[in-house]
Amino acid sequence: MRKNFGSKPWVYPQPVLMIGTYDENGRPNLMNAAWGGQYDSNLVMLCLSEHKTTANIRLKKAFTVSFATASTVVPCDYVGIVSANKEPDKVAKAGFTVSKSETVDAPIINELPLTLECRLVKFNEDGIVVGEILNVSADESILTDGNVDYKKLDAIIFDPTSAAYIKLGEKVGKAFSDGNKIK
Repeated sequence: MRKNFGSKPWVYPQPVLMIGTYDENGRPNLMNAAWGGQYDSNLVMLCLSEHKTTANIRLKKAFTVSFATASTVVPCDYVGIVSANKEPDKVAKAGFTVSKSETVDAPIINELPLTLECRLVKFNEDGIVVGEILNVSADESILTDGNVDYKKLDAIIFDPTSAAYIKLGEKVGKAFSDGNKIK
C-alpha cells in the first residue's frame, strides 16, 4: 500500500549547498540553499528567491558552491536563516574564514572543503541561476589517492519531510558496473 502526499518538493537526496558571493564592497556573503544541483556536465543550477546573494550574483557574475558538512551544520544553518541585509558580517559571525577564488570573483569558504567555482551563465526571472563550473577546488584533507573521498568530505543532505540535516551513509554499489550482473 502507498500513501499519497500530493505535490511536495521531495527530491532525494537534496544536497545542502552553500552559495558564496562578494557584495559591492568586497564583503563575503554565504547562503544555504537546498534546491539545486548538476545541470549538465559543466553546469550547476540553483533555484533562488531574491536575496542579498542573488543581487551579488547579478553584480559579480560569479559565485561559489560549497557543500555543507556534518561538522559545519550549525554555522551552515545560521547563514541560511540570517539575512546579509540584516547581518552584513554573517560569514564572520558564523566563524567562517574566506579566501578569494583564483578563478572567479567569489569567496572560497575555508572551512568547507569542496567548492565549485562558477561563472554566471544565466539568471532567469523565475529565480533559476545557471553557472558554469570553471574549477573545482578540494582541501587535501578530503582526498584519498588524489580524489575526493566522500567519507572524508562528510557531506550532509536536507530531508524536506522532517526539516532535518542528514549525514550521508555507506557505499552500497558501483555505478556503471553493478547492473552488468543482469546482462
